[in-house]
Amino acid sequence: MEINVNFLDNLRLEAKFDDFTVVTDQPIRYKGDGSAPSPFDYFLASSALCAAYFVRVYCKARDIPMDNIRLSQNNIVDPENRYNQIFKIQVELPEDISDKDRQGILRSIDRCTVKKVVQTGPEFQIEQVDNLDEDAQALLMVEPDGDARTFIEGKDLPLEQTIANMTGILADLGMKIEIASWRNIVPHVWSLHIRDAASPMCFTNGKGSTKESALCSALGEFIERLNCNFFYNDQFFGEEIANSEFVHYPNEEWFKPGPNDELPEGILDDYSLAIYNPDGELGGSNLIDTNSGNVERGIVSLPFVRQSDGEVVYFPSNLIENLFLSNGMSAGNTLFEAEVQCLSEIFERAVKRQIIEEEIALPDVPRNVLEKYPDILEGIDALEAQGFPILVKDASLGGQFPVMCVTLMNPRTGGVFASFGAHPSFEVALERSLTELMQGRSFEGLNDVPAPTFNSLAVSEPNNFVEHFIDSTGVVSWRFFSAKQDYEFCEWDFSGTNEEESVGLFNILKEMGKEVYVAVYEDLGAPTCRILVPGYSEVYPVEDLIMDNTNMALDYRQDILNLHSLTDEQLADLAERLEASQLDNYMTIISLIGIEFDENTVWGQLTILELKLLICLALEWHEEALEFVDMFLQFNDNTVERNLFYRAVNAVLEITLDDELELDDYLFNLKRMYGDETMDAVVGSVNGSTRFYGLTPTNSQLEGLDKHLRLVESYKKLHAARAARASA
Repeated sequence: MEINVNFLDNLRLEAKFDDFTVVTDQPIRYKGDGSAPSPFDYFLASSALCAAYFVRVYCKARDIPMDNIRLSQNNIVDPENRYNQIFKIQVELPEDISDKDRQGILRSIDRCTVKKVVQTGPEFQIEQVDNLDEDAQALLMVEPDGDARTFIEGKDLPLEQTIANMTGILADLGMKIEIASWRNIVPHVWSLHIRDAASPMCFTNGKGSTKESALCSALGEFIERLNCNFFYNDQFFGEEIANSEFVHYPNEEWFKPGPNDELPEGILDDYSLAIYNPDGELGGSNLIDTNSGNVERGIVSLPFVRQSDGEVVYFPSNLIENLFLSNGMSAGNTLFEAEVQCLSEIFERAVKRQIIEEEIALPDVPRNVLEKYPDILEGIDALEAQGFPILVKDASLGGQFPVMCVTLMNPRTGGVFASFGAHPSFEVALERSLTELMQGRSFEGLNDVPAPTFNSLAVSEPNNFVEHFIDSTGVVSWRFFSAKQDYEFCEWDFSGTNEEESVGLFNILKEMGKEVYVAVYEDLGAPTCRILVPGYSEVYPVEDLIMDNTNMALDYRQDILNLHSLTDEQLADLAERLEASQLDNYMTIISLIGIEFDENTVWGQLTILELKLLICLALEWHEEALEFVDMFLQFNDNTVERNLFYRAVNAVLEITLDDELELDDYLFNLKRMYGDETMDAVVGSVNGSTRFYGLTPTNSQLEGLDKHLRLVESYKKLHAARAARASA
């Protein structure tokens, strides 16, 4: 994690990381102002808090009440060497906790991350640099031997060269990549989380049987998501980029809708139009992109090559963003390698969807077949040893598709987790199923998977597939576990060279009667492809283009960003449009307008319901405000402070609307209950003198929105690189 430090007044310092700011000072006796803890105090607190966190996780997983559990830490300093210290952590447990859980809690404290890092002995490297933003691979901590050449199946270059090539690409873009976490809790199953140090919202996860292969996976995914703009899928790029020569890619084309919002000529083709506009209801306005929001410019569309005849077809960026998410994207050492990976994932997700929705019972992979892959079997046996029954299934549907499935059952919670993997090689597909199962997960994390069901509607509901796509935590049917299998086991093999595998996978789609559209991006230095298979590889239902399009942001973004400067008439219009929209009251404003607010602020927690409530207060629509307050207090997950604020608002509104009550008669005790500062804000909010309490003013230039601006700056690096290559 990158922590940037700013020097404040006197001895005060400010550390910034992610969405947080930590201020330190020194005691007055050391010439400080005593306004904040010292850096070493934070260090001491971190180990105590980390220990308490692991106690909390242990107890929460077992429904053990925390009411009478106390934890304390003291550091005992050696009088002859103040750097030699003992951290003594003591925990007080109630008498009714079993001996088993007592030992479990003590073992959980022993897992404290801070403790383990200190005990391992971190190495400190201190150096001067010319530019803090350079040296993109300095934070990766995996430095392969330059003479080593490790080849794995499916890769056209050794892992060491792949890592060097990909980190070089990111260095050229000026992106510093850091590893946020590693996991290796099962033999031969590695995963990691990497992110852009300057914009942590740009992140990927990697998985593999070794740490090097997992790092390659994460870097490849990072580059594919850069090339395909996935990191910036629903976010506003800002007015500068929205009005630049190109917004997404130099080869994009813009099309203006017809006078009655008709779809313009030149976008899509007959095959895709039959899928995306079957009833003629799709309008041009539905396809304006969220990123630019440039309605006057029209529909920005990207060129894809139709594989059946080599013709170029333009797909609206909005359509891709709304329906496909990250499905059908891949980077590789060669284009064929990227295509194999991309098509494999498309089959993985489509076959997975079919199996889940149709409640298909898959055949088990025989033990003698698994024994051909001892490393994979060792990982499976390790999970079994931890008390998780594992089912290894052939998901090829009788040898039609290169897909495997590893399913974990959790007897502690009754939950199940079905993980799928695909590749022309049986072994690689099986390995991917296992590594996907444990990617970024701890054993405790497996307690959150849902229980299976016999409710077919719950299984086939579209959002269930979305949950499976995002993190495989959707619901699975009990019928999936039937011993009466719908297919016979097939030890399939689609493998060959990457070129042969690519041709073979394209042919499967051709035989299914599917049109396939491919865009290739090689400007950054690593071949990347994006493949669309209309009617097959979408993640969200086609109806979302009309019913739940992300470009709904265009109806509200400017007004909400300029909320503090709107007139009463404009505020009333915004409130009425929000109410008439029938949007979910609990949708966050982040999701609504595509702006990344700091989640630790009121803006970051703001929902449509709370926004409507604040507008009603500003306009002194007290009856409407009271109705919204009631709804807010019944169903919300906001902070304790915000809850108390609205409880006080509720009381003041009740008094204000009752002709027989006077606020002055209640203020003294209301202030005793909620405090002077809160009540001043509440009274001001109700009488209209304080508007939008807790929301800092912003505007269309995104001033003060540091988190979103960091994301835009990340995209500008990519945008500038594309512009430079286009003009070369």
